[in-house]
Amino acid sequence: MFVVVIEPSVIDDNEHTNLKYNKVELTLTRYTSPFPYSLPSSHSTPQPPNPPTAQQSILMCGIAGIFNVDGAPVAPEPLEAMATAMRHRGPDAAGVWRDGMIGLSHRRLSVLDLAGGSQPMELPGGGAWIVFNGEIYNHVELRRALEARDVVFHTRSDTEVLLQLYAECGVRLLDHLEGMFAFAIWDVARRRLFLARDRFGKKPLHYFFRGGRFAFASELGALRRAPGCPDTLDPQALHDYLSLQCIPAPATVYRGVRKLPPGHFMLVENGARQEPDPRCYWSLSFTEKTNLSFAAAAAGLRERLAAAVRRRLVADVPLGAFLSGGVDSTVVAALMRQASGRPPLTFTIGFAEPRYDERRFAALAAARIGTDHHEREVRADDFDLVRVLAAHLGEPFADASLLPTYQLSRFARERVTVALGGDGADELLGGYERYAVMRWLRRAALLPASWRRALATAAARRLPAGLDERSTAARVRRALLLLAQPDAPACYEALLSRFPETLKRELAGAGLRDGAPAVTGRLIRDVFAMATSANPDEVPAEADVSTYLPDDILCKVDTASMAASLEVRCPFLDREVAEFAAALPWRFKQTGHQRKRLLLAAAADLIPPEIRQRRKAGFGVPLAAWFRGGWQAPLREVLLDPGAARAGYFRPPVVERLIREHTAGLADHSYPLWTLLIFELWRTSRP
Repeated sequence: MFVVVIEPSVIDDNEHTNLKYNKVELTLTRYTSPFPYSLPSSHSTPQPPNPPTAQQSILMCGIAGIFNVDGAPVAPEPLEAMATAMRHRGPDAAGVWRDGMIGLSHRRLSVLDLAGGSQPMELPGGGAWIVFNGEIYNHVELRRALEARDVVFHTRSDTEVLLQLYAECGVRLLDHLEGMFAFAIWDVARRRLFLARDRFGKKPLHYFFRGGRFAFASELGALRRAPGCPDTLDPQALHDYLSLQCIPAPATVYRGVRKLPPGHFMLVENGARQEPDPRCYWSLSFTEKTNLSFAAAAAGLRERLAAAVRRRLVADVPLGAFLSGGVDSTVVAALMRQASGRPPLTFTIGFAEPRYDERRFAALAAARIGTDHHEREVRADDFDLVRVLAAHLGEPFADASLLPTYQLSRFARERVTVALGGDGADELLGGYERYAVMRWLRRAALLPASWRRALATAAARRLPAGLDERSTAARVRRALLLLAQPDAPACYEALLSRFPETLKRELAGAGLRDGAPAVTGRLIRDVFAMATSANPDEVPAEADVSTYLPDDILCKVDTASMAASLEVRCPFLDREVAEFAAALPWRFKQTGHQRKRLLLAAAADLIPPEIRQRRKAGFGVPLAAWFRGGWQAPLREVLLDPGAARAGYFRPPVVERLIREHTAGLADHSYPLWTLLIFELWRTSRP
């Protein structure tokens, strides 16, 4: 235990508040002095939690609310509509609370305290209300510390822990939380709304401020039920979507609607005249490096991962794990087996296409670990499923692995309500091949730029066109084109982008050109400029942690799992694991062509040799073949529909040419076509 001091430059609110409950008056000194007592930090060494009781409450949910800062009363109908729009996020229960200018609504998926912990929840004795999506893994330790201060609890829920902690230390409660969360707390005395999102952005939170009204929701589809929600599409957001397959925070597809960035909070005051600025309370720093030996670092990583898995095993409902046959999910499942002492339920889906099927490796991992393993072959080329998923998207999102992630989540949900996954390991521990490519390109940059461009252009022309993007020739062509990039940010963008700027300009109709969108590369340059690592080989991984991980990977997992009413927990994104990993030298993670070097050493006894030695496969789908086969007709039907032409975002002759070249085998336009397809399905299904 220790005392945390928050610097006034970070949080500069010096007011005092009195909250009365249980006949105890607490004076809260805000933010400029140490706590009047010690609380266990989320960064301290974890203690094993007590066995779960039937009264503990952890919820995966959807939250929403409206705060009329101009004093107008909030009507019940939009709050109910916002909750109904998120039924899939919380099929077990719904709740709405209003008090004049403020209204909160909630959908609930119960994981613990199946009979209690209803929301919106009031602080016992009054003073504050909360809606909360997520779970606080260290809520047992926090409860004990508060009880030592004579705080009386009326439930065993982590939701009440948040409320009681807010009553004790206000916004500084964020320093003590270990978990994934998005929540909103209404402070009755101050008539102020406090919103926050977890450090990595595992749980989403969207909002707008317009015409004296502030509204928020877990999903954009729910937020659009709030009166006055902006409806105009943002050309800049669409421009960035084409390149990155997602829309980076804080932007959304709508002008005037924002995402609260990961690791940020927001205070909305009564009578506010303008949109409040989000404030950062945490970011992962790669500046300071440990002097541990490689062996000691491997032992430290193993210890922290094991603790992170233990923290995520508390549930009163069936719990399992995704098992892909890769290193990350194998390590998580094996540590589950060790922590629980019994075979965990594990789930794998497979495809008829051998290149995309990982069931053999998953079965090897399951046999090595000793899991209760379940696998199923699915039809990934079910176009009706694409339509269903597009309707779940609050904004365009074109990472094609959303499709198998949803199918895996739906399969797991048949037996469990909670699943552990391996997300975050690649970014934190050097798992992506693009980091090695970036290192190679940085060394190649010693050659004059004109030489590199000439060499790349001449060599690329000699390679055949029209091949699937996973072919050797396609990979070589891509590498040569990367060689022609001028600097590291441009190389990084080219590695991530599926949609060249030249093609965007050619495709852009009036709706996309409006406002003269800037090139997406400006975002990448800003991220690289703000990097904290002194090692240029590590900067791409740091960029992934702040952009690709929350905006793509975690968004995908939340969307897919919540569409199936499944909760997914990520041990690699435990704060202690992440901060430990960020403090390790890059050579511990990746050298030459060896990736995840430290993780492989830390979990050497858990991973079968066949999995240790295999190349990372990813969770892909054969879009190129589908668009030349069974998906060709619906692709034409959607993209060449007269309504798409009237919308004016993309020029029909160029779209038609891309389809023609791809289906004839003259080029591989699978990802640009998929990106356009998802946009059009989303556009025509949005409320």
